[in-house]
Amino acid sequence: MTRRTWLLCLIPFALSAQVTSDQLVKAAQDPKNWLTYNGSYMSQSYSTLAQITPANAKNLEQKWVFQVDSLQKFENRPLVVNGVMYLTQPPNDVVALDARTGRAFWMYRYNNAADARHCCGAINRGLAILGDTLFMGTVDAHLVAIDARSGRPLWDTKVAEGNAGYALTLAPLVVKDKVIVGVAGGEYGIRGFIAAYDVKTGKEAWKFYTIPGPGEPGHDTWEGDTWKFGGASIWVTGSYDPELNLTYWGIGNPGPDWNPSQRKGANLYSDSVVALDADTGKLKWHFQFTPNDPYDYDSVQVPVLVDTAWRGRPRKLMLWANRNGFYYVLDRVTGEFLSGNSFVKVTWAKGLDDAGKPIVTPQPTNTPVFPGVQGGTNWYSPSYSPRTGLFYISAWEDYASIFLPQEVEYKEGLSFTGGRPVAPIIGARSPSLRANQINAGAAESIGYGSVLAIDVRTGQKKWKFDMIDVTDAGILTTASDVLFTGGREGYFHALDARTGALLWKGSVGGQVSAAPVTYELDGKQYVAVAAGHAMFVYGLRE
Repeated sequence: MTRRTWLLCLIPFALSAQVTSDQLVKAAQDPKNWLTYNGSYMSQSYSTLAQITPANAKNLEQKWVFQVDSLQKFENRPLVVNGVMYLTQPPNDVVALDARTGRAFWMYRYNNAADARHCCGAINRGLAILGDTLFMGTVDAHLVAIDARSGRPLWDTKVAEGNAGYALTLAPLVVKDKVIVGVAGGEYGIRGFIAAYDVKTGKEAWKFYTIPGPGEPGHDTWEGDTWKFGGASIWVTGSYDPELNLTYWGIGNPGPDWNPSQRKGANLYSDSVVALDADTGKLKWHFQFTPNDPYDYDSVQVPVLVDTAWRGRPRKLMLWANRNGFYYVLDRVTGEFLSGNSFVKVTWAKGLDDAGKPIVTPQPTNTPVFPGVQGGTNWYSPSYSPRTGLFYISAWEDYASIFLPQEVEYKEGLSFTGGRPVAPIIGARSPSLRANQINAGAAESIGYGSVLAIDVRTGQKKWKFDMIDVTDAGILTTASDVLFTGGREGYFHALDARTGALLWKGSVGGQVSAAPVTYELDGKQYVAVAAGHAMFVYGLRE
């Protein structure tokens, strides 16, 4: 079957994006637009817009909705550039919308190869832009450049073999004249990598393998040939510090996921953050959160970059709420561990030592492990507000899984998980849901979702907003101290970022599995969020 792409023109319209590299560097100072996946290279998911306030958030109303033409998981975080919203509807259609009304200007459809493998749905989380060009990764592991004015494809580069389990599910990151991506597919025994491509031609500029090969530092952390199919995938967008010229990426779990005895050793650089030279891809430093991970705690969370005082002097920090249940502060210049605290119930380790290495407490077989397989948090974007000095995360509280490892043979393109988690203890604080799960055999601990506000300097929780169900939603904060998020309950929430008080909620009729964005048009602030199978946009009642 031949893979092909085509363009569906809905409305002829001459659009002009023209986003420069300098604009991307200064994206945090351009709140009218949303130019990168997490709002800026610092990945703070914070906006200086302040028209929507704690006092008037109760006046929010729906302005328009765009229904996507897909029933696949909709985890998209759109870009907004000069009045145009660019989003991907799953798996790999790009749509340009009028950000005022939701009217479609054009749609680009990409046909994925029929034999593409992907573990967790045909997902695309977003786009990158430079000049008049959009960049999208595909489920069959291609990187595509698209004209933002017309929707016409410009080039198409094959990044890896889709039928071997490689996929691109993240939003690319543009740095100077390169577009950077990482490959998903850890559940298929891939060998993970991060690669950069020329924005004009699509030609590969550099590649960094997240599992070191023979003769490379860290190779001895893998036993025998296990490095060849050890996973360590990358499926969430990284960050970038222009002053240091370093780009930071979180690395996924080793493979097989749940049988560490098949891959003895620390398994670098799985479950780590790596700092790479943006021009060459060379490793500057790494920090590993969960060595020889037996629980699928892949560290693909967003590296949040913050410049602030740390114990009496200015410092370049990296904030990291990890899937393993610990919150970390690192020096992003050197990778030095500065502090760490658990933010949910943790039983697999009793704490972190002075270097940030977990003090492991092995759990007996058939014993629930906290946090469970989905982690204390996961891929969804956190937020940092420089106004409050607080770090905000979506968490799964009182949540555990039982892990059963088993031997598995690697075969290209087939599942390579090495066991399974059973009775994942998730759900709600609702008595009826709790009773249903107990009757179904999940009797150890019933989890629920929350938004946590953490003091950056102390690691202590300042407030918590509890939900009934667990949550997969990211977070956005603004300069008026409003926090936006959602959950699985079918609501979009506005909270007071200083206290956690609920200011407003609107029904979206489906699960929120993405982070909101905000932008301004004609002097009016809008907030957009993907929920269910639609993009919802809100503004203040006039």
